[in-house]
Amino acid sequence: MSTVLLLFLSNIFMTFAWYGHLKYGHSWPLWKAVLVSWSIALIEYCLAVPANRIGFAHLSGFQLKIIQEAVTLTVFIVFAVTFLKERLAWNYLVSFALLLFAVYFAFAFKAELPA
Repeated sequence: MSTVLLLFLSNIFMTFAWYGHLKYGHSWPLWKAVLVSWSIALIEYCLAVPANRIGFAHLSGFQLKIIQEAVTLTVFIVFAVTFLKERLAWNYLVSFALLLFAVYFAFAFKAELPA
């Protein structure tokens, strides 16, 4: 559970690092947007690296990546709707549902964990 929580927290920071400047940073020069984004991304890395280390004790690398992608999309949906004020269209919901099926298939069958 701590892995998923850390991944959620890290993704919140990464989403703001990657996309936050789209709403307020248009007047910034590109170098400033990159510098601010990298500063925010440093916090993301400080959360993501422990999340993956903790998770790798119980999950495969494939499972960690699939969880990461599902978490990323969940965080981004909330971010896009609330922060960017974008409309959540039906095709995005279908796409998200298909990714949730990917998560199901990644965990529904036992795979051999690394030694």
